[in-house]
Amino acid sequence: MKTLIVCAAVLVVAAGVAVVSSIRGVAAAGESNVAGVRRLDGSAITGAQIDATVTSLLAAGKVTGLGLAILEDGKIAYLKAYGIRDKEKNLALTTDSVMSAASFTKVAFAYLVMKLVEDGTLNLDRPMFEYLPKPLPEYENYKDLAGDPRYKKITARMLLSHTSGLPNWRRFSDDEKKLRIYFEPGARFSYSGEGIDLLQLEVETITKKGLKELMAARVFAPLGMGRTSMTWEPQFEDDHANGYDEHGNSLGPQRRPSADAAGSMKTTVADFAKFMQAVMNGTGLRRETRELMLSPQARISSVHEFPPLKTETTHANDGIRLSYGLAWGLYWSPYGKAFFKEGSDDGWRNYTVCFDEKRMGIVIMTSSSNGEGIYEELLEKLQRNTFTPVEWEQFVPYNAAGK
Repeated sequence: MKTLIVCAAVLVVAAGVAVVSSIRGVAAAGESNVAGVRRLDGSAITGAQIDATVTSLLAAGKVTGLGLAILEDGKIAYLKAYGIRDKEKNLALTTDSVMSAASFTKVAFAYLVMKLVEDGTLNLDRPMFEYLPKPLPEYENYKDLAGDPRYKKITARMLLSHTSGLPNWRRFSDDEKKLRIYFEPGARFSYSGEGIDLLQLEVETITKKGLKELMAARVFAPLGMGRTSMTWEPQFEDDHANGYDEHGNSLGPQRRPSADAAGSMKTTVADFAKFMQAVMNGTGLRRETRELMLSPQARISSVHEFPPLKTETTHANDGIRLSYGLAWGLYWSPYGKAFFKEGSDDGWRNYTVCFDEKRMGIVIMTSSSNGEGIYEELLEKLQRNTFTPVEWEQFVPYNAAGK
C-alpha cells in the first residue's frame, strides 16, 4: 500500500467549504486537481471533479462536514475531509477528526467475532445460552425473556445476520418497552441492535475480557487504527467533530463512557478506511472466514430496512439478490457482489460499500443528520454506483419533493 500522508494545510474553496486532503501521497495545500481515481465503469474522476461534487452537495444538502475515502485495487487511493468540525470555532474537519461511527461499530465487532470463530473460541451455530454460566433470563437485561424458551434457539450466526427475532431496540418496540422475541429465531431478517448487544454479552463471557480491551488488542492495534476506540478517550479532545441536527444545531461530540458493540465506536475516516481496506483484502482473517462473513445468510424481502419487524414484503430487490451476511448487507450488480453498511445516529450519518471483484469501495462519514440525503448522488457521481438499494435503506435525497 502506498503511504498516505495527510496534508495539514486547509483550503477554503469558493463554496466556503474547508478541505483537508491526502491523495496518493502528498497533496500540497490547495491542490485539488491531482490524479484522480477510477470508477466502477472504468471511467476516471479527477481530484478537482471530486472536490466540486462534494463541496456542491455539502452546500445543497446542508451537510456540515464529510470525511471521504475511496478504495481502488484494494488500497486507499483517495482520502479527504470537507467542511467543518466545529461551527462555533470555525474549525476544519480533518481526516484525523474523531467522529461517531454509529452502526459502523457492528461490522468492526463482527470482524472480532470472526477472529474468535477462527481460533475456536466461539461456534456460530452453538446456542448462545450454552456459553453462559446461568440462564439468560437471570441477567437483568434479559429478565423479560423468562417466559419464552425460544431464546435457547438463538445462535451467534442469527445475532450477526439479524435473524434472531429480537427488536432493534426494546424502547421502540412496544408501549411497555420490554424485550420480546417477535418471531421464530432464524426465520427472517429484521435488523436488531439488541441482538448485537446480546452477542457482546456472549463474547465478554467467553473471553472473560471487556469489549473495549478486546477490540483494541485484536482489531484496532493490528490494523493501525490509532485514533479509534470503543469509548471516548482524552486524546480525542484535540481533534474531534461535533454532530449537527437537521437544522444545523450542534449536538456536540458523543463522549460515550462504556463499550457498546452496536454503536459506541469512535473513529476517523482515515482509520475506518484502513478497516475497510483490511476487510476488502482479508487482512487478519483466513480466506474461508472472510468468505463466510460476506456470504448470504438471509435473503431480504422486506419493503424497508426500518422500522424492523414489519411483515410487508416486496420483490423489488430480487434483481440484486439483496441479502444479509454476518453483519454486512449484500447485493449483486453487473460488477459482482457488493457488501455495505450504514451507520446512523443523531447528528451522524455514515455509509460504506465495496465491490468485491472490482476491489473498489467508498467510505462516507458525515457529522450531520442530513448526511444520508446526499448519499445517492455521491455514489452515482464518484463511483458510478446506481445499484445501492436506496429506497430499501430509505435514503431520501436532499432535493426530493416534499422533504
